[in-house]
Amino acid sequence: MLFSMKYVVDNLHVSANTLRFYETEGLLRNISRDSNGRRIYNDDDLRWINFIRSLRLTGMPISKIKEYIDLYELGDETFLQRKEMMMQHKLEVQNTINENLKHLEVISYKVAMYELQERKDTQKI
Repeated sequence: MLFSMKYVVDNLHVSANTLRFYETEGLLRNISRDSNGRRIYNDDDLRWINFIRSLRLTGMPISKIKEYIDLYELGDETFLQRKEMMMQHKLEVQNTINENLKHLEVISYKVAMYELQERKDTQKI
């Protein structure tokens, strides 16, 4: 199936500028165009866009994503390198989640203290 840029923007929640940037940076390769020169995306393109966005939104730099894609295009002999990259990124993401959970606990405690103080103040009335 083929999809317009508008479809991708509206349904994958990625801006047209971001799509063009990914293409310019070599993250999205061989994007087809219609007879009017407008980009058209296929199912594989959409899978790559989702994958790239997942990596970006979890903090992977563009240079690392490009490295992964270059390895992918080299074929199966890079399987272990790509697996290692994903395992390392997964570990980094998990560490970030753990840190954020610690921060959330501190914030939750502070909110609970405000709520306790608020209840005390309303009982005085």
